[in-house]
Amino acid sequence: MTKDDLAKPDATGLRERHATAFMPNYGVPPVALVRGEGAYVWDEAGTRYLDLIAGIAVSSLGHGHPALVEAVSRQVATLAHTSNLFVNEPEVLLAERLLGLLGAPAKVFLANSGTEANECALKLVLKHGRAGGRGYVVAAENGFHGRTLGALSLTGKASIRDQFGPFPLDVRFVPYGDADALKQAVTGECSGVFLEPTQGEAGVVPPPDGYMAAAREICDATGALLVLDEIQSAIGRTGHWFAHQHDGIVPDVLTLAKGLGGGMPIGACVGFGDAGTLFAKGDHGSTFGGNPVSSAAALAVLGTIDRDGLLAHVRSAGERLAGGVAGLRHPLIAGVRGRGLWLAAVLTAPVAAQVQEAAQRAGFLVNAVQPDAVRLAPPLIVTEDQIDTFLAALPAILSEVAS
Repeated sequence: MTKDDLAKPDATGLRERHATAFMPNYGVPPVALVRGEGAYVWDEAGTRYLDLIAGIAVSSLGHGHPALVEAVSRQVATLAHTSNLFVNEPEVLLAERLLGLLGAPAKVFLANSGTEANECALKLVLKHGRAGGRGYVVAAENGFHGRTLGALSLTGKASIRDQFGPFPLDVRFVPYGDADALKQAVTGECSGVFLEPTQGEAGVVPPPDGYMAAAREICDATGALLVLDEIQSAIGRTGHWFAHQHDGIVPDVLTLAKGLGGGMPIGACVGFGDAGTLFAKGDHGSTFGGNPVSSAAALAVLGTIDRDGLLAHVRSAGERLAGGVAGLRHPLIAGVRGRGLWLAAVLTAPVAAQVQEAAQRAGFLVNAVQPDAVRLAPPLIVTEDQIDTFLAALPAILSEVAS
């Protein structure tokens, strides 16, 4: 194989080649993507799609954004990896930037992914609990925190959890949004509470008014740590830097990933106050955590969101998208859930998979996150014209499914 072969790989038959080479846990994804620009992606046949998934709320700046390309290219040519045995400047700058955005005394651990950020948070909770004789953790039904065994033990989704149990942790699940159930479950023997400010994989389900504040009060009263999983909801996705800022609270532990790297793998666990100093030297680690290239990418994402006023854009674009879907008055549309550019079109029938397929045929990538809910999480740079193009096409997409 020559250098030219490596530069221009053969993209033909990628789905068939995937089926041959990969484990079957994903099945075979329906589209093989080969290129992206802005909010658009192209498949191997040259078909263009408006990307309304953004890699599951990851590609904050869309595809090929100049700021991200420049930051990653510069850093990989300067210093690509150090491990945790040495300090690199991008990781320090990133930690400082996150703390500045959060505006509260805290400390950061950088990892490679969301599930690893949640593993870090879980270890903090366990160390806190064992120091105080606390023995169990509370999480929410239908919550999703990852697929590694520790994070999976916190995930309240039986279909992906049960076949890998029993788990060594005592995790007690309560209905999401039920403050009374949460109060009954959290006692002085509880180590910590894991919640999403909006449940993502459950179908983009926001909390009822006052629920997050009640969770904060319950944890304050009992001494349990409040852990907020913002793997999907942070970094401008809901129109604030962090979704918990909608509720005016500060968690004890915060986990981040997805949109932080704009497409590069990164995760972060932030411990506030005493939670930030629970670990002693050697308690936790990551060879690739704080990687300078991923950290440089995250700095580019944060800088671009700030410089280009994308938080305000997310709020206005999200209102346009949500209002447009809700205003269709189509018999398949029951309503819209979510905030900013993190929404679910709620359906009157369990046909989300068919809607996803019909949208793909029409040139739009959406996600059937639940049987009756279609997730819409476009890049934060999606334009109003692009949103209007989707809204104009949606009635025919829905009618194709309904017929």
